Amino acid sequence: MLVEDIMTTPVISVEPSTSVAEAAKLILSNRISGLPVTRRDCTLVGMISEGDLLRRGELGTEPKRPSWLEFFVGSGKLADEYVHAHGRTVEAVMSADPVTTRRDATLDEVVATISRHRIKRLPLLENGRMIGIVTRSDVPRALARALPEAPPATAADDQIRAAVLAELDKQKWGGKFIRVQVAKRRY
Repeated sequence: MLVEDIMTTPVISVEPSTSVAEAAKLILSNRISGLPVTRRDCTLVGMISEGDLLRRGELGTEPKRPSWLEFFVGSGKLADEYVHAHGRTVEAVMSADPVTTRRDATLDEVVATISRHRIKRLPLLENGRMIGIVTRSDVPRALARALPEAPPATAADDQIRAAVLAELDKQKWGGKFIRVQVAKRRY
């Protein structure tokens, strides 16, 4: 399966100049956990997610360290954290240089990328422009479509057994040495 088969399009996105408040409202109203940040020409410049909104000065959740530890962190890192916690525009708080994929990537490649980078969404680019997005929630949707129908609860035991044996025969590890017995549970 290719990522273009499960991607979401059109994509809800924001521009770098969008206010943090407006981005937060979009995330909430659309029940999503993040937004791509694009220029008017659909060039992707970053991502803003719920995670980028966790450490905020307004909430009293900005990063705090003992003063002795701040000495080791360095003023540059502290200044970056301050801007992130107090920034008013998406550009100030977004994660720049997001991980992306392409339209013809396989679902296996996409899942590996999402897992390796520990991200929840992966924009799809074509000719440098964003054309869609795939999120972790798109994968269970694809799974639900791909799963075969389970045998009906009224299926005969021998039909269920035959289906289980046929699946085991497809597996390198399964088959010949596994006994299958089917019995209906009584509740």
